[in-house]
Amino acid sequence: MNLCIRTKCLRYSLINSFYRFSTTTEVVDQNEKVLIDDSDETKVREDEIEKKRNISRLSTSHYNIENGRKPYEEPKHWTHIKLKYYRKMYGKYGSASGVDPNLCWPTKEEIQEKLEYESVAYPYTIQQMMKMAQEKRLADQQAIEKRDRDVAAKFEKLQQWKKELNDKVAKKAAEVHAAKERKERLVEEVRRHFGFTLDPRDERFQEMLAKREKEQKKMEKIAKKEAKEKVMIAKLQQQNVDLAGQTAK
Repeated sequence: MNLCIRTKCLRYSLINSFYRFSTTTEVVDQNEKVLIDDSDETKVREDEIEKKRNISRLSTSHYNIENGRKPYEEPKHWTHIKLKYYRKMYGKYGSASGVDPNLCWPTKEEIQEKLEYESVAYPYTIQQMMKMAQEKRLADQQAIEKRDRDVAAKFEKLQQWKKELNDKVAKKAAEVHAAKERKERLVEEVRRHFGFTLDPRDERFQEMLAKREKEQKKMEKIAKKEAKEKVMIAKLQQQNVDLAGQTAK
């Protein structure tokens, strides 16, 4: 009895295995034998398995990009039907993108726009640009040489400038010293005028000092005028001498 049961179980197991792993099923309908292919069911099952393998939780587009595939099989946005997008897909994924390579060639309008842009952005030919660059190098070299000559000329005058500066400083110092001595002399004259020691801050002292300074300036002005007149007279005399010499010749 047990042997019979075991035989039946084995037979059912073999039959189930046969139907489970078969790729086609025979269906008999009124003297006709029809074969039904279950390849579509297999593809769906494989897609489901592949989907379950994606544990990254990325969207389909991002998952495709990470695995080096085209993001979308069908357009999802209006930009996905633009020529620029098609060219981008072909440039990145090649023939796997399913894009016609002819779309990658520029159109006549694009070529014309490119030519117009280059005519404005790059108006000169290569020969003209080379000539302009050569002229610029020559101008720069001439500017450098001129600057070197100016520096050399100024360096030669350096000693003269230093002497003129020192003379100017010495003259200024002498003027300051002379003004100081003149001030001290005037103060001493005011003190002798009063005949006794008087505080320089006193009003009488200040009035007398201002009066003496005014007299001093007047005398200096007269002296400068006389010196100027003497110089003019000397020039006139020299001109007369030169004129007489020319007349005698």
